[in-house]
Amino acid sequence: MIVDKIENAYLYAGVSAKIKTGLEILKDEKLATKKDGRYEVNGDELYYIVQRYTTKPIKEGRLEAHKKYIDIQFAAEGEELIGHCLLGQLNIEEPYDEAKDVAFYKVSEKIDTIRLDKGTFCILFPQDGHMPCCQFNGPSNVVKVVVKVKADAE
Repeated sequence: MIVDKIENAYLYAGVSAKIKTGLEILKDEKLATKKDGRYEVNGDELYYIVQRYTTKPIKEGRLEAHKKYIDIQFAAEGEELIGHCLLGQLNIEEPYDEAKDVAFYKVSEKIDTIRLDKGTFCILFPQDGHMPCCQFNGPSNVVKVVVKVKADAE
């Protein structure tokens, strides 16, 4: 997992060309004004989702992971906590659903949290169990952009 402010995105350009493109998308200051939904960039190789919601208590969160995609999660407005734990430390709650590219895990006492506030992104790789949409200091209205990057060798 990588966590940083969008102004430092250039530091991660060498990770992969698709991640570089995904981070460039997040620099668009108009993202927070777009309607919720999926936006195509390069078919299933790279796309992003704009979503709005109110954060919930961490005890209501669900720990998930993906195999096909790397998530770049970006707070365009608001703030949230994201729980994080490496998959090797977790037990499966709901097996992997290939069609939805998601598996759910039992929440571990070993879970760490990161604060995602306006202008912050995190890159979550397939080995990163993550629990998004959780409250930091009470409910927050969030506009989040999730860039989905196909996780394959480049």
